[in-house]
Formats: sequence, C-alpha cells, structure tokens
Amino acid sequence: MSAGTWSEPGPPEGLRGRARAWPGASRPPRAGPKLLLGPGYHGPVTPGATTIETTRLILRPFNPDDFDDLYAYQSRPDVARYLHWEARDRTQVQQALEEQCSETTLDAEGKWLTFAVVWREVHKVVGEIGLKWLSQEHRQGETGFVFNPDYQGRGLATEAAEAMLALGFGSLGWHRIVGSCDARNHASARLMERIGMRREAHLMHSEFIKGEWTDELVFAILDQEWKARLRKT
Repeated sequence: MSAGTWSEPGPPEGLRGRARAWPGASRPPRAGPKLLLGPGYHGPVTPGATTIETTRLILRPFNPDDFDDLYAYQSRPDVARYLHWEARDRTQVQQALEEQCSETTLDAEGKWLTFAVVWREVHKVVGEIGLKWLSQEHRQGETGFVFNPDYQGRGLATEAAEAMLALGFGSLGWHRIVGSCDARNHASARLMERIGMRREAHLMHSEFIKGEWTDELVFAILDQEWKARLRKT
C-alpha cells in the first residue's frame, strides 16, 4: 500500500463512532517491542505491541505527556463537528487521555486498541487511531481515527490507517474490518475509500446527534480484498 493525499480541503478527519465513557486514571503502558510497517507491509503484528513504525510515523500508546498535543485538536469545534462528542475542555481532554492510556491490548470483544500517531518530522502527536474487536466468532473488527486538521493534506492519516489494516488482517487474523462516518464528513469517507474500503451502506437519519438527525456511511474491507491490493503494489 502507499500513502495517499487529500485531494481537496475538507472537514477534519475523524470517524464518528467513538463516543466514550470516562473511567478513572490508568498508568501509562511500559515500553515494549517495536514493529516496522511500511507501504506493502503484510507481516505479523503483535496485538499488544507497544510501537508500530511506518515510513513517516510512530504509532505508540498514549502517555500523560501527550496532553498538550491531544488538547490541540480535541478542543476544536471543527474536529468535534461530526463526532459524538463536543469540543472538549481541559478537564475532559485529561479524562480522555487517561482512558486512551489504558487502551493498550485487545484481550476481549468490545475493547479498543488505541495508538497516538506521532509524525517524526515534528515530533508531535498529530492524531489518534485504533482498532476495536467486534467479534471473535466472525473475526471482525472496526477502525476509528481522529486527526489534527493542522496536519491535513500530507497523507499521514492514510498511512496510519493502512497500518491498522496490516495489524487487523495480519497477526490478528481478522476476516473483515469496518468503519463508519457522518455522511457529511467527506474527508473521512475519502480516506476509507483510499485504503480500499467499500461503501456498503448509506443509513438515512440513523442517529439523532447534537439536536439533529444525521446520516451515516458504512465502509468495510475483507482480508482477501486487502491481500489483493497488496499484490498490486
């Protein structure tokens, strides 16, 4: 796979389906193995791996020192526009960070494995991305992401999303990965299409969010579709 770029300015990247509850603080994860992922990578990835490296990015667990970078985009109304949550104040971002610091393993259905996306060039967290384990029996998972619009247009989100497919279809052995977004969030929809996900549904007025009915787009990709794309790169 190769990283894409934004074809035109659009809404900030972010899947809508990541509404969260706020548990107590958790200790940051300890350092662990490093994994290298680049365009075309399709080798094994450890489900609880601490670090994944792509061509330009480091995907690692969140830690308490990431507060300023996380606040820089989670506090923005334009980022939250198509998400379940509103723009967050400092207390809410701290609560979000505490939860994200704990999302380091996929050991049960319904859990998220979340990565801070660090762009090496600026040494900053430019977004968050992860996988949710949906079903062991049906070998299915979900991907979700939110990125800082200040770094839009460089293909960073695409590069990170491709790494999530390599993780899901690699050592996790999933058969199907899904994603969804607000139908108005054209940037997120284009990203999922760029990494080979098919649009499977347009759900009309499927949710009542922030005082209005909203449409939802559902995307998916199968393991054989992902492998076919790799053979073409």
